[in-house]
Amino acid sequence: MNTLVLWAAGFALGCYTIGLAIATVRLMRGPDITDRVLSLDTMYINGLMMLLVLGVQFGVELYFDIALVLAMFGFVGSVAMAKFLVRGEVIEP
Repeated sequence: MNTLVLWAAGFALGCYTIGLAIATVRLMRGPDITDRVLSLDTMYINGLMMLLVLGVQFGVELYFDIALVLAMFGFVGSVAMAKFLVRGEVIEP
């Protein structure tokens, strides 16, 4: 693989790791529940992007399938949490 791609992948992994650390701090110190939900959303997106970069860097296609499943679970979790915050319950009778 091209050396430039390897350097770019390493830089991207470093940036996503820093973003994950900042989101973790916001999760622990968030003054409101909405801040904590948004930090969880940011954490799963950073994890998803890290998986995609690792898939490109190592050339393993399994990482892309795992990232797709993670994206689906993260989206459903975000929608459920937003509905819970707005209405107070996820499943309506």
